[in-house]
Amino acid sequence: MSALAHMIESHGVATVLIGLIRPHVEKIRPPRALWVPFQLGRPLGSPHARDFQLRVLRQALALLERHDGPVLLDDFADDEPRTDDDADWTPPLASPSTGDADGAMLNAELERLLPLYRRVVAARGRTTVGLSGVGLPEGVGFVASCLSGTLAASPTPALTDAQALRFIADDLKAAWTEAASLAGRPSSRQLADWLWEHTVLGRVLIRLRSLALQSGEAPFKAVAGNLLVPGARVALLEAGKAS
Repeated sequence: MSALAHMIESHGVATVLIGLIRPHVEKIRPPRALWVPFQLGRPLGSPHARDFQLRVLRQALALLERHDGPVLLDDFADDEPRTDDDADWTPPLASPSTGDADGAMLNAELERLLPLYRRVVAARGRTTVGLSGVGLPEGVGFVASCLSGTLAASPTPALTDAQALRFIADDLKAAWTEAASLAGRPSSRQLADWLWEHTVLGRVLIRLRSLALQSGEAPFKAVAGNLLVPGARVALLEAGKAS
């Protein structure tokens, strides 16, 4: 986005960027940028915090009035208004955290979560699921077929095999966490801990990552090794093995 801002400015259109990774912004140096100290994926802060999000937008847009560049980098000083755990939140399910997770277990978990997910979509009128263009049951089947240690064939001609794994996994993670947020307002940490430590999906994706790293298939390695499990979670897993 920083490079795109330079291109747009070269055509005479003023731009402002909201950046979450400060070293990237400092290196590429977009014409105007507001750095925010928020979680990745939340450039405006926590969901439902309308007044706070407006403050972020106003500070970013105010940079358009400045002409003392060519590079302006401003800081948003405040943290997100809601980062604490919700003490009243109860996960919708908890699967055993040990043993191998297989496709049948993953499909059973989807059947338990699907009604909750549909209620969330009906209540909100939107969902972040849909990047792959593949239905959730079909997506579960595809991910399960990769547990053999070989990248499965894409279920849609619109995506390569590796793209299908990446986007379907993203859709499944989104569906699981949306379903889990039906009751209460869990923090992102609570949702992440639940997904990776207490669901079959989390265990399947962690297992897939391990299989991919041992695989001789470069696309499988590239996607599963780098994109299925967040880097911060990988670090926790590795720290747990070392202890």
